Amino acid sequence: MDAEAIRETFQAFGPVGTRRMFGGQGVYRDGLMFALESGGELYLKVDDESLGFFRDLGSRPFGYRTKDGRTVVMSYWLMPESALDDPDEAARLARMAFEAALRTKAAAAKRAKKPSSPARTSKKRSEPAL
Repeated sequence: MDAEAIRETFQAFGPVGTRRMFGGQGVYRDGLMFALESGGELYLKVDDESLGFFRDLGSRPFGYRTKDGRTVVMSYWLMPESALDDPDEAARLARMAFEAALRTKAAAAKRAKKPSSPARTSKKRSEPAL
């Protein structure tokens, strides 16, 4: 799927851009990746709040094999084929994915700002003067 086809799929959602990555493309809106394309398939960002929805659709997660044979599964799930031909459905799902990406970004920022526990300071006892 080329960049123009991706833009057309999400036209009802609004302007999106793509960037090449790992043999596929990241799909971005306002600088935030909410979808990815790999092997001609579109996958949408999910989080704990939206995962059940995609699971109920019978979707599946995006995964890939590493050079050492491990399988890595990411938090992007296959967009239903029906949405590829229905701009309104594609826009609704893109909004869900974009909101999941926003929540994920906010959670990461919160974790990064979380103060670490203060280092325990040992109190030195003053030695009596001799």
